[in-house]
Amino acid sequence: MAGCSVGNGQSKLSGFPTEGAAVSDACTGHRRACRESDVSDSSENEDTIELLALPMDAWHRAQGARMVPFAGYEMPIQYEGILAEHQWTRDHAGLFDVSHMGQLIVEGDGAAAALEALLPGDIAALKPGKVRYSLLLDENGGILDDLMVTNVTPEGGTARYYLVVNGATKWDDIAYLREFLPDEITLTHLEDRALLALQGPEAAQALERAMRGLTDDFGFMEAKEYQFGELDLMVSRSGYTGEDGFEISVAADQAEQLAGRLCAELEVKPIGLGARDSLRLEAGLPLYGHDLSPETDPVSADLTFAINKRRRAEGGFPGAERVLGLLADGAPTKRVGLALEGRMAAREGADVFAGATKVGTVTSGGFSPTLGHPIAMAYVYTAHSAHGTALELEVRGKRLPATVVPMPFVPHRYFRKGAAK
Repeated sequence: MAGCSVGNGQSKLSGFPTEGAAVSDACTGHRRACRESDVSDSSENEDTIELLALPMDAWHRAQGARMVPFAGYEMPIQYEGILAEHQWTRDHAGLFDVSHMGQLIVEGDGAAAALEALLPGDIAALKPGKVRYSLLLDENGGILDDLMVTNVTPEGGTARYYLVVNGATKWDDIAYLREFLPDEITLTHLEDRALLALQGPEAAQALERAMRGLTDDFGFMEAKEYQFGELDLMVSRSGYTGEDGFEISVAADQAEQLAGRLCAELEVKPIGLGARDSLRLEAGLPLYGHDLSPETDPVSADLTFAINKRRRAEGGFPGAERVLGLLADGAPTKRVGLALEGRMAAREGADVFAGATKVGTVTSGGFSPTLGHPIAMAYVYTAHSAHGTALELEVRGKRLPATVVPMPFVPHRYFRKGAAK
């Protein structure tokens, strides 16, 4: 299969692997020589590297995808166009291939405590079938990655957690986990699995029509194993667009079959990375390597919801002393949302000014198709972070008026069980 492998974990979801695979540093799979850069700047980085192909590479090309380097892979940035795909996902349902992301299993007696030694989240209280957003922190409380943790412990079985980490950081994450997890805890990289995300207000009805019974009694940040014919799936009701949706782990050699079945539904079209980025920006969701890095912490990044009451009281995670101090006293900078006037967008790296004084830097920015004007995320000094604060962004030698606004820019529409319809 195409992909980068550090393990030989089985993919049969009866369930996920019960024994950890030996994690090596070898990459296998089909590679192409290309340039790697981020989505918004796919041609300017001159560092030539060997790129990996997604399991569905041929499928994407057959759908007319334009492929670009991203996170070490050739990825589809668009099919019919970013704006059209963005709007389709807001109105209907879009299918995203996020197989570049790392899928891991952490297993063993004491796995929750082992993870809590590395993450600030309350993993011990995470019930089977529940999903939690968390952060991998360094010894100073800097953010090494953000990730999703799902409790997939079988009834009466050994503790087991399914982690989804960012594609650009997965090798570093695996090395970090190898170094700091206790010997009795096993780590498996599910290198033979793909990951698809079905997102949008019509995602649930399309998925239910394609796979009867899958969406029954299924709320936001919940997960279940599901077998449909020969497809063994792990499905969570989650995503990275601010819309209702599902993330579906499937065997890599069955990914095209699943994608074809979903795209046969009238509500569903394949969507590229470009629209995924504009959707997550409107949703106010940070992107690792841009809005998050080892130089940022959970407090300045405005992600303190990921540190629950018990962990705040007990500490015990990397950088706890510094992070808890920032929680008590406040961080000097804060990630904020900015609404710009006019039509010119501010991109990553643009300076933020209050009068003649530089007070921050843009980390993500672009035009919002939903709102009809540019938006951005930036880190600014806390004194300038209040909603309604007037600032200016310097773009191509010009000062653009901007105002600090609440995030998300576009309200989230996650499905919550029991909520009024």
